[in-house]
Amino acid sequence: QVQLVESGGGLVQAGGSLRLSCAGSGTGSVFSFNTMGWYRQAPGKQRDLVATITSGGNTNYADSVKGRFTISRDNAKNTVYLQMNSLKPEDTAVYYCNADRIGYSKTYWGQGTQVTVSS
Repeated sequence: QVQLVESGGGLVQAGGSLRLSCAGSGTGSVFSFNTMGWYRQAPGKQRDLVATITSGGNTNYADSVKGRFTISRDNAKNTVYLQMNSLKPEDTAVYYCNADRIGYSKTYWGQGTQVTVSS
């Protein structure tokens, strides 16, 4: 009954920006998340960590995106964001939202949103 719904992907030229959103959605019970994050997967490659943010606002970034991407969240909305600036062609991938539900052992994944950076 709980899903992560992603939006904001698209096509952008190198040097441009995109903002991804991922909102927890569901019925049947009240819920909230601990750590939330973003991962990405390019064709033929493994899924790699991009950034994470705890419920208290502590952040962690992959070295490849430090200084260019910013992760943030709105706990009241169960939503996590990824502001991507100075995009490079190597950022092209499917981006997946991830979240850990408070009080449960479950980890949730979004369906993915395509980000394509042209040169």
